[in-house]
Amino acid sequence: MTESGVDAAEDLTDLYREYGDDRLPPGQRETDGFPVLSKSGTPAWDPQTFELEVWGAVEEPLSFSLDEFRDLPAVTQRQDFHCVTGWSKFDCEFTGVSFADLAERAGVRDDAEHVMFHSLDGYTTDLPLEECTRPGVQLTYGYDGDDLPADHGGPIRVVTPHKYAYKGAKWVSGVEFLTEKELGYWEKRGYSDTANPWNEDRYS
Repeated sequence: MTESGVDAAEDLTDLYREYGDDRLPPGQRETDGFPVLSKSGTPAWDPQTFELEVWGAVEEPLSFSLDEFRDLPAVTQRQDFHCVTGWSKFDCEFTGVSFADLAERAGVRDDAEHVMFHSLDGYTTDLPLEECTRPGVQLTYGYDGDDLPADHGGPIRVVTPHKYAYKGAKWVSGVEFLTEKELGYWEKRGYSDTANPWNEDRYS
């Protein structure tokens, strides 16, 4: 690994080829910054008591302290990040646990079809299970070689490089496997449930 870790990262920045001809989705502008957006500000949390819980349509409900979660096998990936408000940040390096690995540990039941992510601030968002197990979907705790900053969702957030970032919940404390779809926080308020940046699926 180099000092920056970039050479060790799996490069997923060509993911866009499955969805369109341009790396920058329509209606987006590239930014070098990383704007902070949330529904109600950064919630307080205690690293000594924080838990990530996994439940629902699984054979083995799970619970991890922050240290236990960070001890799981990790992946580091270079991804692009697309916000529904119109900006995209290229070449973000995220480190965390792949969703597919977490799902395997929990033993997802055959009747599970969706996943609801629950956050410390009450935020929720739903994705089909098949979308969660795609390459690049991870529960990340590291960004560009450092801990994920609290205002960007630390200690743990979900990243979804093939979706607008409101599908990648910040401050994740729960992963619930569902047998049918439920709308999350923004989806109930008119945002698209599909959230495909290359189709500009911003609103329902």
